[in-house]
Amino acid sequence: MKRKLGILISSMSIVALAACGSSDGTGGDEKTIVTFWHSMGGPAQVALDQIVSSYNESQDEVQVNAEFQGTYEESLPKFHSVGGTEDAPTIIQVQEIGSMSMINSGNIEPIQRFIDEEEYDMSGLEENITNYYNIDGQFYSMPFNSSTPVMYYNKDAFEAAGLDPEAPPQTYEEIEAAGQTIAEANDGMRGFALQAYGWLFEELLANQGGHLLNNDNGRSDLATEVAFDDEKGRSIFKWVERMIEDETFMNYGTNSDNMVAGFLSGEVAMFMQSSAQSRDVIDNAPFEVGVGFIPYPEQEEREGVVIGGASLWMSAGKEDAEQEAAWDFMKYMATPEIQAEWHVGTGYFAINPAAYDEQVAQDAYVDMPQLQTAVQQLQATTPTVATQGALMDMIPEERKIIETALESVYNGENADAAFDEAVNQVNAAIEQANKARGN
Repeated sequence: MKRKLGILISSMSIVALAACGSSDGTGGDEKTIVTFWHSMGGPAQVALDQIVSSYNESQDEVQVNAEFQGTYEESLPKFHSVGGTEDAPTIIQVQEIGSMSMINSGNIEPIQRFIDEEEYDMSGLEENITNYYNIDGQFYSMPFNSSTPVMYYNKDAFEAAGLDPEAPPQTYEEIEAAGQTIAEANDGMRGFALQAYGWLFEELLANQGGHLLNNDNGRSDLATEVAFDDEKGRSIFKWVERMIEDETFMNYGTNSDNMVAGFLSGEVAMFMQSSAQSRDVIDNAPFEVGVGFIPYPEQEEREGVVIGGASLWMSAGKEDAEQEAAWDFMKYMATPEIQAEWHVGTGYFAINPAAYDEQVAQDAYVDMPQLQTAVQQLQATTPTVATQGALMDMIPEERKIIETALESVYNGENADAAFDEAVNQVNAAIEQANKARGN
């Protein structure tokens, strides 16, 4: 027997919807049509398509049509070009740093309305995920695919170097020392690689308690300048510079695919990347892969990680039945059973921690215990302004500036000079963004 949809549609509503046809979100068979734009490719798209199919098969009243719209960077402008019109999707998946852009667009329906109407309990979801999406005391979107970076390392290379493969280095300094030992013991192998990626810089900053922006990371008031112009922010650039000078750093620039390929081929022993790549890395490595927490400077205390990934947003201006159907689908995606399948199939976190007790997750941990490391790192995170993450619509630009600055260091520029220039450029971008909004 198929599950009953958690919304009530009166006979009068059904007749009205059928008369309106597909233009108001219903098809000729009286099913409510929900158009879902997403940015999942590869194995994640396969897993997502399976979840959408299971939802469609679980009830008779809603048809969710999942449509790939390219990367996050490609899909967000598409939404802004059609937001508020009939061509807008019912649901769109948006990267976490697109949150303020979506809110400022005025073309979204905050899910807080639905939470309040049925007293849906968001406290049942993972606190260190919902902390990011709780903005001024309300939820505008539903968390979905969530990840943080972890450190991947080659256990075989550690053993060859006489290092304990079950005790990965935890600090910058320990990684430097391990990298030197590994390079000496493994011919042609470098110790560590860090993609020139603004997100990874933000994570390394937060892990030592650093803020990206002033005014509590833009959460207590609009940010007016950077907050990372201190030793915490500078330490990341200096750390890389020291490894370059020691010839233990492997430069892959901004190319994540080349970095992963270099790790799998034995060019480099350690690297940082999203936990969502866990399955792919572990499944394809010809050696045993270890997964550890991301590092921090030895003079600091570990604070934890900021959630990355994306959430699900609802378009404003859609018919009530279409929005109610979209909300029902969002709740379905957050159930323990579905989140367990998503976590195991992709490596993304389960936004519902009850998913980790599902049998499919427990079985996966027996075969691939490394999947648990990212969960443990997230749950060990201290909820602070630093780990809650920064909010501002110019963060995508900030990331590009940091990427350019890091890559310049990789190619020989002085770390202090590159860092100072990045600070100036991000401050200018913040000022320009505020002026554009009349602030």
